Amino acid sequence: MIKSNKIRVAVLYGGRSSEHEVSLLSATNVIQNLDRSRFEVVPIGIDKQGAWFLGEDISKLSNESGKLQLQQDSERMLFTPDLIGKQPALRHPSQFISHLKNSERLFDVVFPAIHGPLCEDGTVQGLLELADVPYVGCGVLASAVGMDKDVAKRLVKNAGIAVPPYLTYKRGEWDKHSLEICAAIDKALTYPLFVKPANTGSSIGVHKVKNTKELRPAVENAFLYDTKVLIEQGIDAIELEVSVLESLDYGSAPIVSVVGEIRPQNEHEYYSYAAKYLDDNGAALIIPAPISNAIEDNIRAMASTVFAALECEGMARVDLFLERDTHTVYFNELNTIPGFTQISMYPKLMNASGMNYADLLTHLIELAIDRHSRKSRIYREYAAEA
Repeated sequence: MIKSNKIRVAVLYGGRSSEHEVSLLSATNVIQNLDRSRFEVVPIGIDKQGAWFLGEDISKLSNESGKLQLQQDSERMLFTPDLIGKQPALRHPSQFISHLKNSERLFDVVFPAIHGPLCEDGTVQGLLELADVPYVGCGVLASAVGMDKDVAKRLVKNAGIAVPPYLTYKRGEWDKHSLEICAAIDKALTYPLFVKPANTGSSIGVHKVKNTKELRPAVENAFLYDTKVLIEQGIDAIELEVSVLESLDYGSAPIVSVVGEIRPQNEHEYYSYAAKYLDDNGAALIIPAPISNAIEDNIRAMASTVFAALECEGMARVDLFLERDTHTVYFNELNTIPGFTQISMYPKLMNASGMNYADLLTHLIELAIDRHSRKSRIYREYAAEA
């Protein structure tokens, strides 16, 4: 049998976060657009209980109704957390390799198309580092920092970029002092406010709060998704997004896309989960954003600064606010595994900047392999100086 020279790309999707379904959409698009002349796809799904399953093809993501759904086939299970601390039944590698043309390994590089906590926050990246496997996107540090909205804002502010006024509270503080916290919020910030879980994406658990009466229920709901919550000053602003991509020329400045605007519509007051995924006309994606050249140049430079300040690698989408009256630019958040669905801004912005979807995926995989090669040369043992 002739051995394939194609690079085996494990597309990792699903996961244990509230963005599980969004991940399936991203993975579908990634799998469909990978260059099959160069890559062989190995789909691997993670269910909401943390079990890993080896997929066969893109059809395995759909059920009879056409709705995307991870197929939990026990015959193709790779790992389940229930095995930890137990003696698992051994499986011979040929059980899986037979599905992959008798290759020596299941995959060469991992493309995580997973979003949210326990996926995008450095957890999976740490596992892949331990396994010494190349993977697409940011490393452990940037992934963890990018997911935590509070920590990301602190670092960006330290880099000289403005952030909206905000307060953060932990679950324990709220449980003991909620009355005092509500009073402190009323004193420090003005309505409308945005209440956000510190570690979620896709606007899950985010609420626009217009008065004191709405504050407590919003905070309580946000705490369903995380143990830390931000209460952020609302700003009358235009929502802007920029895609940033690491250069294949190691050490060079990153590639920064044109600027795009997110304009909520159909009575959506902000870019909520419903506006993103449940309403086909929930928001207009305007590329390029209708802003002056001077403002665009400033925003693109800021996006590059944020990418560096948060130690990003591979890719990231930088989200910003442009205040309408003052034209002040504020950092909102950074997404280290941005959506790759058909409506997602990251690939759309890169396409508008001259890089189509398939070429973008190839670029990201090449970056992952190059980074792994560089890191493999780092000393792992003490070496006395000559």
